[in-house]
Amino acid sequence: MSTYLTRRRVVVTGVGAVTDLGPDAATMWSRLVEGQSGIGPITAFEQGEEWTVTIAGEVRDWNAEQLIDHRELKRMDRFSALGMVAAHEACIDAGFDPNQGDPYRHGVAVGSGIGGILTIEHGHAKLLQTGPRKISPFTVPKLMVNACAGNISIRYNLRGANTATATACATGGHAIGTAYLYIQRGDADVMIAGGAEAAISPLCVGSFAAMKALSTRNDDPTKASRPFDRDRDGFVLSEGGAVLFLEEEHRARTRGAKIYAELCGFGSSGDAGHIAAPDEQGAGAAQAMKNAVRDAQINFDQVDYINAHGTSTPLGDAAEVRAVQNLFGDHARKLVMSSTKSMMGHALGAAGGIESVISALSVYHNVVPPTINLDHPDDGFDLDFAAHTAQERPVHYALNNTFGFGGHNVTLVFAKYRE
Repeated sequence: MSTYLTRRRVVVTGVGAVTDLGPDAATMWSRLVEGQSGIGPITAFEQGEEWTVTIAGEVRDWNAEQLIDHRELKRMDRFSALGMVAAHEACIDAGFDPNQGDPYRHGVAVGSGIGGILTIEHGHAKLLQTGPRKISPFTVPKLMVNACAGNISIRYNLRGANTATATACATGGHAIGTAYLYIQRGDADVMIAGGAEAAISPLCVGSFAAMKALSTRNDDPTKASRPFDRDRDGFVLSEGGAVLFLEEEHRARTRGAKIYAELCGFGSSGDAGHIAAPDEQGAGAAQAMKNAVRDAQINFDQVDYINAHGTSTPLGDAAEVRAVQNLFGDHARKLVMSSTKSMMGHALGAAGGIESVISALSVYHNVVPPTINLDHPDDGFDLDFAAHTAQERPVHYALNNTFGFGGHNVTLVFAKYRE
């Protein structure tokens, strides 16, 4: 039988994350389970009284120079550095030696929703201040959305598939889904996949604030992100990088690798509606989940946990809840759906990578992280959101939803690994 007609199994053997909850995946996970928040006042740039939003989820306690030479780091935007450090952690966790095996069977799919916006803003300011002759020749290689994927490929000699998606907040999910397909159909044996974002900049914060998309709960940052709560008033912008080390199952089992979970389903769809608002009934979200569950070859009543997109926006939360209620029927009230953005904010293109790491760890540890700040669920939101406290329970199948501006919808299915 042709390789392309054989569904090869794909497993997660390494995880890496740099987020506002910590410099590595283990720290992030422990703080999530404890219900801690990483959101605080913005320190990335100065803000005056005219700023209506002064909070974000900044990555603080990390040191990129432990991995990346300072000269190389100067030629890299912050988003690329975040993704590089996350990739390094995932490779170490998986026990990956880039000098072993066929590099043409090893690939990378790491995207970004916005890319090097910090480099763009700095370069534009330099242009206005000193003219075109003073613009850095590294500006374009730093700002490219594919720069993170390219840098990871170079460092780890990944000569196979090398791609970067850019589908707004669905980016990380699309990147992981794409990597899954490469391995599943036989085009790769190993893929480093996820997302990276560093968009806590004057232009991005100001632009999202102008759209009235951000929470203005500046006086109480840790309470600002309130998915599914009736008093939510917008999302909290954050940043980070997170990747999964994906591997063909037989290869992983043969070398005795630790397997966190199996990635067994990928579904996507388009709303084909508003450029920034979701379908009000969640039709596109429901279709992505339906496609993913079908791809995983499971039934809806086998799903134990949904890591929600759950950004804390009035329209987005309502659409996702309706989608789950309509699609899962009676089982919707038996599963658990939580939003870890309540603790971490929304890292845009990195969110799918971060929440895929969380979903894989949830399956591995049989723990559902909580939705904090959920004091008063909105009308009709009658699901189990793991309000305030993590839940220890069997997690055989977990869905991760990521939805983005432009009507992009992605759902991934992670399963408890069985030989």
